[in-house]
Amino acid sequence: MEYTIQLNESGTHHLELSEIHLETLRRYQLLDHLLDSTGYVTEDTLDRLKMQIRALIASSTENTKDLLDLCIDVIYHHKMKAYGLRELIAVYQEYLAKTQEPGTETVDAQ
Repeated sequence: MEYTIQLNESGTHHLELSEIHLETLRRYQLLDHLLDSTGYVTEDTLDRLKMQIRALIASSTENTKDLLDLCIDVIYHHKMKAYGLRELIAVYQEYLAKTQEPGTETVDAQ
């Protein structure tokens, strides 16, 4: 299944996400506890996510092709900004709600 996120407020830029991208986010828990107590998504939030992914790739001894694909396709997309990250978090939360097993709690991206 494909998902589309809007990358800017004017709606002129969009990005297609695959379930593989969302599964990679879930596998590595990249959005868990990403937001600070205010819940605002800023450029600093995006930078922290980029640094977190770089550290995972650098320290990993296993295959990180899925992380590299996520970086190339989504996180380091030339139009990705804080607005796009906010949209990505929203789609990720919807995805978790749809794919979660009954009786388990939803993971909060804050």
